[in-house]
Amino acid sequence: MILGSKCTRHCGFCSVESSPPESPCPEEPENVAEVAGEMNLRYVVITSVTRDDLQDGGAEHFARTINSVRRRLPGAKIEVLTPDFQGRLNNLRTVLSAKPDVFNHNVETVPRLYPTVRPLAHYKRSLSLLGYATKWGPEIYTKSGLMLGLGERSEEIIDVLKDLRNAGCDLITIGQYLRPSKSNLPVVEYIKPEVFESLRLKALSMGFRHVASGPLVRSSMNAEEMYNSN
Repeated sequence: MILGSKCTRHCGFCSVESSPPESPCPEEPENVAEVAGEMNLRYVVITSVTRDDLQDGGAEHFARTINSVRRRLPGAKIEVLTPDFQGRLNNLRTVLSAKPDVFNHNVETVPRLYPTVRPLAHYKRSLSLLGYATKWGPEIYTKSGLMLGLGERSEEIIDVLKDLRNAGCDLITIGQYLRPSKSNLPVVEYIKPEVFESLRLKALSMGFRHVASGPLVRSSMNAEEMYNSN
């Protein structure tokens, strides 16, 4: 995770501290690349807090980190999991121009629950981001993720999956929301494994390249295996 440990948003599901963040560390891209190189990673996932305080939302920092890792590990695949950059496509283009192998941006939940789950985000904005990344080029896979158990209805989940496919999303993860602390949103429902399996099959029938769906699935879990399955 780059760009510090403090977030400018306060999403109901997340335990990352929400407060004015520190300035980005200029050495961080090279530091990340150095550690990835020492570990000889084959697949590197780069994510961040949301930095609405920065003019570019941290896009240039993402691009520099991608480029640094690629110089150090030219054979590694790189996935980025980014915030929405407030919908500013010029910032998204900065990231895509660095040519990550996978562009991931999570919609997280159904539109009805955004005011409590993602109060400073916009569902259609996130869809637009994924749609733009899809049109950027077939060499970059697009990916998104959903949490279940926050009070969503089954038909709402299906509608989100349809929206993601219409946006061109290639890969999808679906997992159970678990409350990280008492200050976060409570779990409304624990979803049965057979429901996750049903959603996996439904999503595959819609045309997703790969679907990871289960109670313990997380956005970047087995990311390399998901990429290599295509």
